[in-house]
Amino acid sequence: MDLNSASTVVLQVLTQATSQDTTVLKPAEEQLKQWETQPGFYSVLLNIFTNHTLDINVRWLAVLYFKNGIDRYWRRVAPHALSEEEKTTLRAGLITNFNEPINQIATQIAVLIAKVARLDCPRQWPELIPTLIESVKVQDDLRQHRALLTFYHVTKTLASKRLAADRKLFYDLASGIYTFACSLWNHHTDTFLQQVSSGNEATVLSALERTLLSLKVLRKLTVNGFVEPHKNIEVMLLDFLDQHPFSFTPLIQRSLEFSVSYVFTEIGEGVTFERFIVQCMNLIKMIVKNYAYKPSKNFEDSSPETLEAHKIKMAFFTYPTLTEICRRLVSHYFLLTEEELTMWEEDPEGFNSPCTEVLFIDIFHEYNQTLTPVLLEMMQTLQGPTNVEDMNALLIKDAVYNAVGLAAYELFDSVDFDQWFKNQLLPELQVIHNSYLQYLETMFTLLFQLLQQVTECDTKMHVLHVLSCVIERVNMQIRPYVGCLVQYLPLLWKQSEEHNMLRCAILTTLIHLVQGLGADSKNLYPFLLPVIQLSTDVSQPPHVYLLEDGLELWLVTLENSPCITPELLRIFQNMSPLLELSSENLRTCFKIINGYIFLSSTEFLQTYAIGLCQSFCELLKEITTEGQVQVLKVVENALKVNPVLGPQMFQPILPCVFRGIIEGERYPVVMSTYLGVMGRVLLQNASFFSSLLNEMAHKFNQEMDQLLGNMIEMWVDRMDNITQPERRKLSALALLSLLPSDNSYSCMLMSHLEEPKVTEDEEPPTEQDKRKKMLALKDPVHTVSLQQFIYEKLKAQQELLGEQGFQSLMETVDTEIVTQLQEFLQGF
Repeated sequence: MDLNSASTVVLQVLTQATSQDTTVLKPAEEQLKQWETQPGFYSVLLNIFTNHTLDINVRWLAVLYFKNGIDRYWRRVAPHALSEEEKTTLRAGLITNFNEPINQIATQIAVLIAKVARLDCPRQWPELIPTLIESVKVQDDLRQHRALLTFYHVTKTLASKRLAADRKLFYDLASGIYTFACSLWNHHTDTFLQQVSSGNEATVLSALERTLLSLKVLRKLTVNGFVEPHKNIEVMLLDFLDQHPFSFTPLIQRSLEFSVSYVFTEIGEGVTFERFIVQCMNLIKMIVKNYAYKPSKNFEDSSPETLEAHKIKMAFFTYPTLTEICRRLVSHYFLLTEEELTMWEEDPEGFNSPCTEVLFIDIFHEYNQTLTPVLLEMMQTLQGPTNVEDMNALLIKDAVYNAVGLAAYELFDSVDFDQWFKNQLLPELQVIHNSYLQYLETMFTLLFQLLQQVTECDTKMHVLHVLSCVIERVNMQIRPYVGCLVQYLPLLWKQSEEHNMLRCAILTTLIHLVQGLGADSKNLYPFLLPVIQLSTDVSQPPHVYLLEDGLELWLVTLENSPCITPELLRIFQNMSPLLELSSENLRTCFKIINGYIFLSSTEFLQTYAIGLCQSFCELLKEITTEGQVQVLKVVENALKVNPVLGPQMFQPILPCVFRGIIEGERYPVVMSTYLGVMGRVLLQNASFFSSLLNEMAHKFNQEMDQLLGNMIEMWVDRMDNITQPERRKLSALALLSLLPSDNSYSCMLMSHLEEPKVTEDEEPPTEQDKRKKMLALKDPVHTVSLQQFIYEKLKAQQELLGEQGFQSLMETVDTEIVTQLQEFLQGF
């Protein structure tokens, strides 16, 4: 791709790709996708996103395409990999100037430089780190910040590599630049402290940002860059409690004394502030729950380092200390203040106090035998009604109830929760006062209103989760109440375009909603089907987050669909790439294919069977035994539902099945499935079986009668591989369907001939359940009496061969089988 001539064209297409008009956007995206593998394309993108005179959106898109190209084509072994010459040019261009004026684009450039560094530094890119070190020294504020930002992302990425050789390289890098990183942080910290007194907010924030970035670089080098950090006094930081716990052992006693005294005694009153308290609580929590400090049940199996740390902890956490911590957490830190109550009213989404609760859970879990009596005593003092006008008493009760809820697992053997609910909580639920249970009205309506009112993503996700639970529990009874929700979800889906985790929550809600609505879910298709289409399209980036839930939604939509629609049929185009992935979602994919077969086999098979058969043929070469069985079950269902079209459409697979039977497939579950597939063909499409037998006779270079006899012999020999009653009956019917025959081979019959028992599901049947039931009413396995069928076939065989010939044939059958057969046919 010539840079000069191509830049204008690529720039034009990138501009079109930022359009909101899909008729302009889609062709542009297709063209960019085609250029991804063209030599020189990424050099053009580099020129575009480093040209600060161009539109920001175009430059942003160019950066993203460049970043995605690194993931796909930078490695030498990748298909359509970039040439070494182009990569050399690109590496040089990326670190020529650190002067990007737009923060978001600067961050993306820093990230993509880090991605290249992960693959090429230091071997193919030895100049990267020296260039960054020189660039962070320059006096220009913008260049210095951008270089520092890149330095951080490169350090972060290199620190995350886990192979031994990569760890060695990072240790070497850390030891080489650690002193410089320390001086860099000291310099920016001093600059920040000097600027604080200037009163210039912009300058202060700029200095603070540099201080933070340099500290992040230092932290990555400190925590990940040294094998034995405790031997180097220069690198002792508190992060080692997490990454190098035994290096922190000498600091355990002093850290606990400092933190507990300031947070849980009078010493800290009036001098502590919220962030300080949070950090102290986090420090206590990390010491309490650090697994490196917990000895094995057999002390002799524990290392000396673990036993030393455990001894320090046990000496500190005495009964009085633990009791005071527990009481203070509940009665002081759990207690809602006036300020917190106001904050809760004004911003319920922004209000939370997870730090104190997490510390309480960890300490109670670790020392539950000591702390359970303490909490039980606090519960005991609150028994009975509370004066509704005494707000302080209500807040104390609220704090204790909160603690009981958090410690419920540990209290299970000590508290009769059923009695507590009946005698204490239930009466309180019945109190009528403005301080109690204002949301006890229509649950679903209020939850829906709450979902509309809140703005935080996390809160919307929590509300959706509760809504999903409600819908799941009441099932079909939800139908009168969901109208407003059904109208709101499309708007919420559109608003959450940049929030994939919220979209996952919407998908989960839709799954339960479709199950609750049943056949009425068809009214949701204008919204539902495009959601499924996007979530299961592997060419769309969101599929990484949405695929699993999207497939589940696709499946329940099919199961509850009253009939096929063109749109529902069309989204099956997404399936072929999904099958190529061979991921853990294959099982759901097979269920979806079965859903289409049960819903509308003729239209589905005529439209997609050829491509599906090709995908299956490829899958059968590489997937596990269990996967092969799943593929063959789909084929078997197609033959059962559509005995005319099914064998024609899956014809390429059937010779493999025939060969597997003849050669005696060694895996019983696979053999059983082979016999199920072939049984369907033999019983329900005899003419197709005849042509298949003729084809296989030519391949095996045998007479048809001889090959058929070999197949029947193997079939009867492996009958015990078949465990499902339906399949055993199917095999019996299929083999008997060969009668009457003038062939001379032996007609061995099953030794256990039982009718299958069909049980009704307790759950309300889905539309697919109804379709399966209707299919069963037509299926010979469920409609033909095996006794009657055997009797009629043997009678016809007797008439064909004559009495003497028939007797001669029966003499070749095992006497035990003849006895069982006579008992089975008694009364005919």
